[in-house]
Amino acid sequence: MIDRRQTLALLASFAATPALGQTGMSRMTAYAFSFAALQGGEIKLADYAGKPILVVNTASQCGYTPQYAGLQELWTRYHERGLMIVGVPSNDFGGQEPGGPADIEHTAHQGYGVAFPLAAKAEVRGSHQHPFYKWAAAEKPLELPRWNFHKYLIGRDGHVAASFATQVEPTDARVIAAVEKELSRAA
Repeated sequence: MIDRRQTLALLASFAATPALGQTGMSRMTAYAFSFAALQGGEIKLADYAGKPILVVNTASQCGYTPQYAGLQELWTRYHERGLMIVGVPSNDFGGQEPGGPADIEHTAHQGYGVAFPLAAKAEVRGSHQHPFYKWAAAEKPLELPRWNFHKYLIGRDGHVAASFATQVEPTDARVIAAVEKELSRAA
């Protein structure tokens, strides 16, 4: 459910985004969305406008859970230059995120030393899909999350600059090249 602030951010996104072609319609950006934070509060993507943002659906009991370490490595390497990473725990794939906030935090923080923000558990597919994931699916309809640890890189312009399947490690040369490309773009 979208709250009042999300609605206002969504409307602001329409007003602030350049018009497309001759249709006169605007394209929404990622900055219109926010996630409930794992320990309360909100992670507002608008707070990181103009910076690259890597949004990753995560799970604590997945064979790919060790990718948390690679995500933390990216965070450590590029956070000071402006990269934001948001982990979005989800139980959508194989029921591999069955626990609550304490369980998720334990795996991410104690297990892998994660320092980047984690959202509260959210759905990335299905009838209750988080609005960010609906938007990302419209941006990249052929690059949908098919499992845990799918990565969307939001460019400085607020649109999906790249998408990486689960099997692509966070420290893969393709991910690093895409992050560096976005970091080198003028803000």
